[in-house]
Amino acid sequence: MGFYDERILPHLIDYSCSVGQVMKLRSQVVPQAQGIVLEVGMGSGINLEFYNPDTVSLVYGLEPSEGMRRKARGNLAKSPVTVEWLDLPGEQIPLPDNSVDTVLLTFTLCTIPDWRAALDQMKRVLKPDGELLFLEHGESPDQGVCKWQHRITPGWKKIAGGCHLNRPIAELIREAGFEITELENLYMPKAPKFAGYIYKGRARKPA
Repeated sequence: MGFYDERILPHLIDYSCSVGQVMKLRSQVVPQAQGIVLEVGMGSGINLEFYNPDTVSLVYGLEPSEGMRRKARGNLAKSPVTVEWLDLPGEQIPLPDNSVDTVLLTFTLCTIPDWRAALDQMKRVLKPDGELLFLEHGESPDQGVCKWQHRITPGWKKIAGGCHLNRPIAELIREAGFEITELENLYMPKAPKFAGYIYKGRARKPA
């Protein structure tokens, strides 16, 4: 990765992903995690403050960017839970089959190049009774907004670390073989609609 990706982009992502409304949504999702957790795209550790140490025994933080891991040092120092870094991409999760109780995805699936391979890996490591928790932004059902998302995404990806504005998150999760058990969609208040259509929910492996 170049200077922009390792030295500038981590600060931009950290800021944009930790504004008030985003943190409010995170606070609604992260505390649901239990047991051994795999957080895919941990970034700068923004979610750490929301983990419940009474229900979470360990968090594997998957984050390929050295710049983001460096940015996370402050949050790691005050983390209420134990964290172990995994520095590979989401498509290459170095954990055994059926080894984690919770997989957490927050504003990550939009950036993973091979989303299908990554979701297959998440499904592989998730225990049969485990749960995928997700909080993502993606394609809007509103035709006017969606049109702009498709127009903006090619340029947006270049400055936002590969972020796609137009991925149909729920559809991708279902295509990967997960069963969505809970789903809420909303526009994030005070965010531009092209970047603020939210998918928030839970999914499981099929029985």
